Amino acid sequence: MTMVKLSNIIAPSFYAVHQAIKAEQYTHYQLGGGRGSTKSSFAAVEIILGMAKHPDANAVVIRKVGLYLKDSVYEQLSWAIEKLGMSHLWQEKLSPLEMVYLPTGRKILFRGADKPKKLKSTKVSKGYIRYVWYEEADEFDGLGEIRTINQSMLRGGERFEVFYTYNPPQRKNNWVNEWASVPEPGRLVHQSNYLAVPPEWLGETFFVEAEHLRQAKPEAYAHEYLGEVTGTGGEIFRNVKLQPITDDEIKTFDKLRRGLDWGYAADPFVYIVGHLDSKRRRLFLFYEFYKVGASFDTAADKIRRENIYGQPVIAESAEPRSNDELRQRGVFVRAAKKGPGSVEHGIRWLQDLEEIIIDPIRCPETAREFTNYELEKDHNGNWKANYPDRDNHSIDAVRYACEDDMRRSTSPVTIGGI
Repeated sequence: MTMVKLSNIIAPSFYAVHQAIKAEQYTHYQLGGGRGSTKSSFAAVEIILGMAKHPDANAVVIRKVGLYLKDSVYEQLSWAIEKLGMSHLWQEKLSPLEMVYLPTGRKILFRGADKPKKLKSTKVSKGYIRYVWYEEADEFDGLGEIRTINQSMLRGGERFEVFYTYNPPQRKNNWVNEWASVPEPGRLVHQSNYLAVPPEWLGETFFVEAEHLRQAKPEAYAHEYLGEVTGTGGEIFRNVKLQPITDDEIKTFDKLRRGLDWGYAADPFVYIVGHLDSKRRRLFLFYEFYKVGASFDTAADKIRRENIYGQPVIAESAEPRSNDELRQRGVFVRAAKKGPGSVEHGIRWLQDLEEIIIDPIRCPETAREFTNYELEKDHNGNWKANYPDRDNHSIDAVRYACEDDMRRSTSPVTIGGI
């Protein structure tokens, strides 16, 4: 192998991370950064170095949409191979899209999460999958999807390294930003930007464009180039917190709230369970059943298994026949009492809570809906006054579940996100 000075291809901001990888200090490396921070280049270099060091190591590189693999991570890894002076040791294939390390026969495989069957069936004939790299990790649906993939990949070996590279989304309560804010054993969270990168690596034009944006739109510059979480300004629920809720915590919950929203056609049936700490004004959401095309039998069975004491479930009132179907199957259903302005009042009541704590593993769809729910803009780029009626099925179920609490509440409400 040609001797290459790593400081010529690894930016100073990643020196400590490189040492941590060498010392095998962590399993998960969450690398957020702005444009030009070289986070993806760094992940590519570490995988190539690691496969040369560990003869049993294979790698799988994943993007949410497989179509983008060739022009992003494949090219990035090809760049790393060339910069490390190892081109003669690697075979790069386009069909199938893969790279083979010739001295050991181990491979780098490329997969899109939009083809879950192919992803789940990923296997290697020699060695094991030591490295997994999620490029543009924020594009994935949440921790639930990530952990499901990891469970199928991280098998049969003693050590693993998983890289998550992404530009932090604007939303403060986006799942990947929330995840970065919660310390976890075995995971290193690292933030970087272009200011720590040698200028000659990026070129003069890059810095001219960055400076222009800094002067013209400081907030956009902070997000795009510095990787800061600035917020979009249109978030409706700014009080959402994504964190695990343990079985021991759930055993202490004594003010359970249950709600359901009926799905139509392609919309899901949603059943939600939470606990309301009215004194501290905190709502904990820890159970969801979220399914498109759920039959009455399936829905009733799921509810009865969770709700073993037959406590009341507050359901959407627009479907009286569907509610009757559940009653006939032993579910205690009560129709929500809708009225003029009930949707707006319900959303504002939820906004006024101190915290809405959602377990993203137990309730991935609920976490996604609450964190992504934003005001819409008109054709002039101004925020619309009305709350959007889209992708809010879990939110509706939560509103129904807390209906009685909303009516008893006398606290003022605020319009968030405007």
